[in-house]
Amino acid sequence: MSKQEGTEVVLVDQIEPCILLIRGQRVMLDADLANLYGTTTKVLNQAVKRNPERFPGDFRFPLTEAEKQEVVTNCDHLARLSVQRSGGLRLCCKRLCCNRIGCPT
Repeated sequence: MSKQEGTEVVLVDQIEPCILLIRGQRVMLDADLANLYGTTTKVLNQAVKRNPERFPGDFRFPLTEAEKQEVVTNCDHLARLSVQRSGGLRLCCKRLCCNRIGCPT
């Protein structure tokens, strides 16, 4: 990413590989969305929990174990999820709602 007048510029080719079609919806995994905002997944998820008024109730949903395995199998940049230490399932953030995040606080 490059900075211009204090604004982060994210190129389309950085975003497109992160958009997945799951349950008929275009989504991004919380880890990819956090990466785009230059923060950790933990901080992003805390921001969503602490600011429920900024996010609709269906802003995100957890992947099932089968969905997680399919994502890991089909997306090279997500191989790290196969050895996730927490054992939890990743959260998907609906693409149309991703712009509501702004900067995680």
